[in-house]
Amino acid sequence: MPAIPNKPYRIGRSRTGLGLFATKPIKKGTRIIRYFGPLLDSKKEDQDAIENKYLFELTNRWTIDGSIRENVARYINHACKPNAESDVRPRKRKVYIRAIKNIEPGEEINYDYGTDYFKAYLKPIGCKCDSCEKKRKKKRAEARAERARLKAKEEKKQEKKAQRRAETLPKEKVKAKAQDRSKPKARGKAGSKAKQANGKTRRLNGHRFVA
Repeated sequence: MPAIPNKPYRIGRSRTGLGLFATKPIKKGTRIIRYFGPLLDSKKEDQDAIENKYLFELTNRWTIDGSIRENVARYINHACKPNAESDVRPRKRKVYIRAIKNIEPGEEINYDYGTDYFKAYLKPIGCKCDSCEKKRKKKRAEARAERARLKAKEEKKQEKKAQRRAETLPKEKVKAKAQDRSKPKARGKAGSKAKQANGKTRRLNGHRFVA
């Protein structure tokens, strides 16, 4: 989207939808934009019942309804580690967004929406700011590394187990051969010796027989 005339920012595509991006260098402490809209009086029932995600509370009584299109500041997204902040002026019933860091052209402008907004709107769906995205990427990388470590550990364990099995097998074969050698072998003349032991061998008409 084109830059807004004479302003150091433009509306553009962000990770969360639309966002506000710097088009010129913005120095720390610079008042970037005003957050504005109709004032809602909480003492009036019809106004107190209005609900949208662009409400900016000034005091217990007064709230800015920033949902109008003219309020370009509504495009500024939340960040847990922002480069800007909200400068609230309750008595004047005004809110400005001010840079708390030097912001370079192309950088997205963001500020911390506060604990209540975070719990109500961002926590249920997961914050998508750069800081939280980096944390998620780090956790995913750590989880992948842990899975790889466990896999490598298991593979090493199986390798050692196979190696021990390979070393044990030849020993078992040698032991089995030794046991085979120590066993007495059966001989073919065992039967005739047994017969000789049980009785005398005699000859009758040229034939041998045991009496």
